[in-house]
Amino acid sequence: MISGIKRKLYLDPNLHLIFGITAIAVMGVANLTPAFPKIISELQIAPSAIGLLITAFTLPGVILTPVMGVLADRWGRKKILLPSLLLFGIAGTACFWVRNYDLLLLLRVFQGIGGAALGSLNLTLIGDLYRDRERATVMGYNASVLSIATACYPVMGGALTLLGWNYPFLMTIVAIPIGILILLYLKNPEPVQAVKMKKYLLHTIALINNKNIWLLYSISLFTFIILYGSYLTYLPLLLARNFDISSFGIGILMSSYSLLNAVSSSQIGKLIARYSEKSLIKWSFLFFMVSMLMIPIIHNIYLMLLPTCLFGMGMGLAMPSLNNLLTGSAPLENRAAFMSLNGMMLRLGQTLGPLLIGLCFILGDLNAAFWAGAGIALVVLLVLNTGKYLSTANGSR
Repeated sequence: MISGIKRKLYLDPNLHLIFGITAIAVMGVANLTPAFPKIISELQIAPSAIGLLITAFTLPGVILTPVMGVLADRWGRKKILLPSLLLFGIAGTACFWVRNYDLLLLLRVFQGIGGAALGSLNLTLIGDLYRDRERATVMGYNASVLSIATACYPVMGGALTLLGWNYPFLMTIVAIPIGILILLYLKNPEPVQAVKMKKYLLHTIALINNKNIWLLYSISLFTFIILYGSYLTYLPLLLARNFDISSFGIGILMSSYSLLNAVSSSQIGKLIARYSEKSLIKWSFLFFMVSMLMIPIIHNIYLMLLPTCLFGMGMGLAMPSLNNLLTGSAPLENRAAFMSLNGMMLRLGQTLGPLLIGLCFILGDLNAAFWAGAGIALVVLLVLNTGKYLSTANGSR
């Protein structure tokens, strides 16, 4: 563990490598969404089927993320990270040469296997290396990097789509050198397991068996249903339908969400010093609900920046607060498995989001995809305002 001495955390080389993992973890979707309209046209698939490109990528994580977490606790973080990054890069890049949608989905499954552990092990490493207020600050920095990446990826993906629908897949090759750098230069404490598997699992289950922890997992699930269902999958289709803008224009507009996400999450250390994580999470879902309600009724392309920026502010408050509470609730020897369950919830949200919101689209219309997102945000708000939830979860406070 690194002590709480005052220092410039953003200069830590270990943190730079964690940032690399974070940037790769979100590459599988954010760089592709601007290409969705062109993929529908070029491969001649139904609009309702485009969500399968996300589902095929995220579904392996629902099953494998907890397994990867257990293995990372038992074998060490690097022994899981390196093969994961290599598989992610190889399978993702191979998608560039595919012209059959079924084969494309199969390669996305393999890419999803490679990406299954990335979104939880980066946070696990933060919990391993930092503590107390430092951890909250680093969570904010990491969320900012994630936001900057998700801001850049739609723009880059949209620009590459001008060359062809398949060009955004070439971006994933960067995962290979990142994996090699992790192996050579990451200086992290690895867990030492002095107990047998059965005792380890019982201890991990005991840590997780808490209503506040399960509520945090559930909030992660619903956050990603809204993000990957309403926002990332169907906002590009709404923009193309209502405003007839190019894939590059779609990428530019959607990147505004990530920029506001980066700004708000970079301040999370200061905000947590003044407000509880629960309060910040409640504000985030209020922002989600208002954003979803605004999107279908706006008919000026420039005004669309209001709901996208509001949505980004919500994400910047929600995810660092959730992750800070979770990483502070488990010791080093159990943290990867603990965080992997949250990763499973994120993957489940990514998987269910396009399917559930897609069902609303089929039963209603495109606007229904956003009414559904607003409804989910309202339900979470009502739960957080009913009872003393999150009052005993361990955080930085």
